[in-house]
Amino acid sequence: MTADTQEPTAPAAEATPQVRDLEIKDAQLIFNSVWNDLEKDFGPDSLCFPKEIFWLNGAPGAGKGTHTRTAMRYRDFTEPPIVVSDLLKSPEARKRIDAGLLVGDREVTDLVFRALLQPNYQSGAVVDGFPRTKVQVECLKMLYTKLNELRAKHLGTLLSRKFPKPHFHILVLFIEEEESVRRQIQRGEQAIIHNREVEASGVGTKEEVRKTDLDPEAARHRYRIFKEKTYDALQSLRDVFYYHYINTNDTIEKVSRRIVNELKYQSSLELEEATFDRISTIPLASSIIEHARQELISRLDGYQQHEPDLFGRVVKLVRDKFMPIIIRHAISGRAIVNSEDEAFDHPLASAMLIDIFSERGFHATVDIQREEVPDTVDPKTFKIQCRSKRVVRVHIRFAGSEIRRG
Repeated sequence: MTADTQEPTAPAAEATPQVRDLEIKDAQLIFNSVWNDLEKDFGPDSLCFPKEIFWLNGAPGAGKGTHTRTAMRYRDFTEPPIVVSDLLKSPEARKRIDAGLLVGDREVTDLVFRALLQPNYQSGAVVDGFPRTKVQVECLKMLYTKLNELRAKHLGTLLSRKFPKPHFHILVLFIEEEESVRRQIQRGEQAIIHNREVEASGVGTKEEVRKTDLDPEAARHRYRIFKEKTYDALQSLRDVFYYHYINTNDTIEKVSRRIVNELKYQSSLELEEATFDRISTIPLASSIIEHARQELISRLDGYQQHEPDLFGRVVKLVRDKFMPIIIRHAISGRAIVNSEDEAFDHPLASAMLIDIFSERGFHATVDIQREEVPDTVDPKTFKIQCRSKRVVRVHIRFAGSEIRRG
């Protein structure tokens, strides 16, 4: 984001957790379906996506066509951009439309992914018009995760060069509503004049005249759809990928310089390939917590099945010794409990304790300390003999009670 611009706030209301969960589930179903089809058609070891992808979106009239070329020149991309609206004119998409079927998130995602797998885009590509919905945004995140998994899987093998570290850039071009409407109408007027000249001279190719470029209210409606739907959907990507917000309410030259400066700055923040490969063997936090609940349940059931006596002792210890102390600290939401119980002689007891608290909604960490405690005195030397005592210190955190004051 450049220093001389301020990003607007999307007016759409934030989705409820239930709606958000539904969108993620829909995206998972769509992504898995598309990916399975790609594996069948191309083969698992041939899903080689471009090393660098610019996902370009913009408000109507923001100059996507013009400034796509700026990004391409900066990265030396030679292949034309992948334009989603053009993909929807493909025979596959037209067949669905002619059959009365919707070209929805699944079809659009499939078309975009297949286009990116073409060998001519191996070094890099610009995708114009994806993602545009919240489901497509989630599919994009899943693609990035999948490409990193493939990178880690083939690291150190002969196939590693086919699976480079992915670089995703979200490039959002934005202008204010009145300027957008003005540019859309101007574009329509210029297209009409151009088409008349082509008809009169017989030279050249006619340009498409969009209906929204002829009616100010239609142009205004198109702008608001972008701001409330697409722009809102893109917001969650700012915390995941390089996110470039570019205010294009300026001359073409100034906006081009702004884009180049933004890309230069973000490029300086990228990890080198070798550095990325070194740390990528450590799993992401998101991948760890994805199935954490299922794994927790599996472990607890395993304790009951394979170590029922020890499991019972730890449960009783938590209920009888720990919970009274925790209840006394209900207001603060934090308690520290020390224990010397012999149950902790078993190395599995600490893990059981943490999992029991986790299942009950607490956050617990265990710190095992050894302390030297005076025990006896040597009658000859009068030296104090110490014994080693193990102390298990458990830190428990939970949502504290809100107290009304005043």
